[in-house]
Amino acid sequence: MRPLDRRLLAYASVARTMLGLGGILACAQAVCIVAFAWIVTQLVVRAIAGERLAELGGLLAVLVAVVAVRGLLLWLADLTATRGGARSIGQLRASLLTAIGRLGPSWLASRSTADVTLTAGRGLDALDGYFTRYLPQLVMTAIATPLIVVVMLVSDPTSGVIVIVTLPLIPLFMVLVGWATQAAQQRQWETLGRLSRAFLDVVNGLATLKLFGREHRQVDRIRAVSDEYRVRTMRVLRVSFLSGFVLELGASLSVAIVAVEVGLRLLSGDLTLGVGLFVLLLAPEAFLPVRNIGSSYHAATEGIAAAEHAFSILDEDKGRGAAADRGERTTRSAPRLDPTLADGAIVIDSVSVEYGGVDGVRDFSARFEPGALTVVAGPSGAGKSSLIAALLGFTDFDGDIRIGVGEHPPREREPRDLVAWSGQRPALSAGTVGENIALGTDLYREDRVILALSLAAADELSPATILGVGGAGLSGGQAQRIAVARAVYRMLERDCPVLLLDEPSSALDDQTEAELVVRLRELAAAGRTVVVVSHRAAVIGAADAVIAVGELSHA
Repeated sequence: MRPLDRRLLAYASVARTMLGLGGILACAQAVCIVAFAWIVTQLVVRAIAGERLAELGGLLAVLVAVVAVRGLLLWLADLTATRGGARSIGQLRASLLTAIGRLGPSWLASRSTADVTLTAGRGLDALDGYFTRYLPQLVMTAIATPLIVVVMLVSDPTSGVIVIVTLPLIPLFMVLVGWATQAAQQRQWETLGRLSRAFLDVVNGLATLKLFGREHRQVDRIRAVSDEYRVRTMRVLRVSFLSGFVLELGASLSVAIVAVEVGLRLLSGDLTLGVGLFVLLLAPEAFLPVRNIGSSYHAATEGIAAAEHAFSILDEDKGRGAAADRGERTTRSAPRLDPTLADGAIVIDSVSVEYGGVDGVRDFSARFEPGALTVVAGPSGAGKSSLIAALLGFTDFDGDIRIGVGEHPPREREPRDLVAWSGQRPALSAGTVGENIALGTDLYREDRVILALSLAAADELSPATILGVGGAGLSGGQAQRIAVARAVYRMLERDCPVLLLDEPSSALDDQTEAELVVRLRELAAAGRTVVVVSHRAAVIGAADAVIAVGELSHA
């Protein structure tokens, strides 16, 4: 990532405002620095000349005002950076999650979920140092340092030339050290990713490990990766401390050269005290922003490494969108709204879906009507999940999928907004049953949660029941019905005309499955388009229509 990556301004437009305000504040701070140096110089020179304190009172008051203004500007700069950074990180995270949603499960299946989660979570949080420390110093260096150098050059050309010659040495050292730091930080980030993946693998397979008595062997594995991460972190810190020393040494030597030449010329009488003192007060301020950039960069390296991963995901999503605008074959077709169809009606016309070069479905056509319970049936591997992914816009497909919106199509709604969906995996999280059901909606309504549980044939579950990680504490059938209730809640909350369920009864007993089928028929009778992917005979037998995929025939 470059010092200021253009992709940052493209994906986090809030950063532009932050940089603009930062530039204005940096200009004001530079003026305060020059004013402070000039006033202090005047006070010292006039005091040496014999002026009394009363005569210097006016200058002292101005000096206090300048100090107060500079303090206020520093506070405003910190406030702008903190708020702008928080909003930029939030905007980046929202863009990243939106991109992941558009890329879909088929894309996510080819990635490590631990790496993606790490990037979207801790990785973007680590950008706080980049926004709150590094970028403000970068702006300060780009604006304040040239202004101060110009003032020095006008006041004393010799000192100004010395600063101009020595100042570039610090960025040179910083670039050389930065390469080493970036390489060390990248290795640390990769190690953290391995640690996350190893821990996730152990958690996911903990039941199997305990069953075979192998859980203790994983302790050594986690410990080894943790030690490697510790070593990588200490290497990054060592490089950071050494680079800080190099930058401080370079800046101190540069200021010392200015001080020596000013002192020699003062002794020889070639320079007045006023000019010499003014230049000496400005010299450290010219180098200070550049020195601060080095330490601020090291504080932001982890976030910069994570931002590269985030930008790669955003660029991939943007590339697909640009290819779609050009009408290229490799792009994703997307379901589209059709005002000529009844609200909730779905027409699939000659749709083909491929996964890794293997056909999921080919030239498939079907129609789903509102007010009916339609079952999509077929043998395993026939392409039912591929068809659902295409209907949800989660995967590439050829052909045409249209979702009806009636005579008055809703504004600013995408086809996916019309579908309430539940997949084969419940994907529950720690919290209450009610929180899991209302997940992803803007408003939690107890009465609607209870209604959703009832429509999912899960009346025996209380919304207040607390679940562990991954829905621990529930049976497989209960977890499945909570997932169905979540889809029903979304349908009720957002008035979705389509309810799509993928194998909702695979873990249910016959009685509970029959109850669920009755509730689904009630929803269909209310005018919803209810589509169920299932291989269960009871569900197929209760359907108003069966859409066959693969070897089955239409019913």
